[in-house]
Amino acid sequence: MDAVPFHADVTVDDMTADDITVDELACRFASALDGAALAVLDVREPWEVDICRLPDSIDIPLALLPDRLAALPRDGMLVVLCHHGMRSRQAVRWLRANGIANAINLTGGIDAWARQIDPAMRTY
Repeated sequence: MDAVPFHADVTVDDMTADDITVDELACRFASALDGAALAVLDVREPWEVDICRLPDSIDIPLALLPDRLAALPRDGMLVVLCHHGMRSRQAVRWLRANGIANAINLTGGIDAWARQIDPAMRTY
């Protein structure tokens, strides 16, 4: 099956992705310790990931997703994040169109995580 082309000009109004809040993700991390499948995909650029990141995240810049689609987990929840949640929402839409039905957007991105869950995390 060929991948649906990736269009960087998709607007937020075009999105239908489900979202998860940082509080919900923190709870999911706790339950993942009990065996629930959970993966985090970070679609920020490498320089952004160098500033701060969630442990064990899969780091693939948004523009490289089409080339790395096969590397993504298909079971459990795939939480997609970026800086504030815009690129990740776009990524979730694209991933779902290409068969990754378990993708979900992290509302507010890594910035919301740092401000609400981990205040020791660097922000930018």
